[in-house]
Amino acid sequence: MTPSQIALVQESFAKVGPISDQAAVIFYNRLFEVAPQVRAMFPEDLTEQRKKLMATLALVVNGLSNLPAILPAASALAKRHVGYGAKPEHYPIVGSALLWTLEKGLGAAWTPDVADAWTAAYGTLSGFMIAEAYGKAQAAE
Repeated sequence: MTPSQIALVQESFAKVGPISDQAAVIFYNRLFEVAPQVRAMFPEDLTEQRKKLMATLALVVNGLSNLPAILPAASALAKRHVGYGAKPEHYPIVGSALLWTLEKGLGAAWTPDVADAWTAAYGTLSGFMIAEAYGKAQAAE
């Protein structure tokens, strides 16, 4: 990721802050709409899960300027997700739901440059997480 992409991700995520609860609802609704098979991996009551999602996103977004500082947490998260039943093929689905949510939440502020920056950020982190959880061969697929 370039410094300008990092700035775009951080600036756009700051705009999501005021609607973080709503954004999390939109995200999970979209995820379960496009991948109903993953619903069973989550608790019935998503209140705490939504808070965890937004807190984790904030940690990652704020840490993009110092990626090595957030990689241990991303590695641990990836390994925990294996225990929940997550598979490498779920990462693109989650990424798609996240980008869709951001597009809806940001409206006119969702520009092609912002979309490219978020795509790069998600690709970087998800590739790392897949490699950590399943091995480097899985991340390359």
